[in-house]
Amino acid sequence: MVTSHSSALAGLGRATNALRPFAKGGCSPGGEFVTSYEASGLFGVGAPRATPAEIVDKLNKEVNAALDDLKPKARLADFGGTPLPGSPVDFGKLIAEETDKWGKVIRAANIKPE
Repeated sequence: MVTSHSSALAGLGRATNALRPFAKGGCSPGGEFVTSYEASGLFGVGAPRATPAEIVDKLNKEVNAALDDLKPKARLADFGGTPLPGSPVDFGKLIAEETDKWGKVIRAANIKPE
């Protein structure tokens, strides 16, 4: 989060945030912090499985349009976020990839629920 009293020093993603170029991505070429680690938060919009395709398509179109607006982009950047507009298929792939990646970490660390 960037306020009048603080600013980001680095990010934990591969890329530098275009709206906050002074905060280098830790995994980016030239990143000087953690070079082999990437972690980020993920937010998305979901709908029940039986939602009609035309509703999903309209919702996707509107969300992508909102993410393309400079004001929301700047607000997300204040919290270190980068919008990732895309299709419902893209979002499903991202969720599957993240689930697989973090599942491997959990199994390798032998993490068990308490």
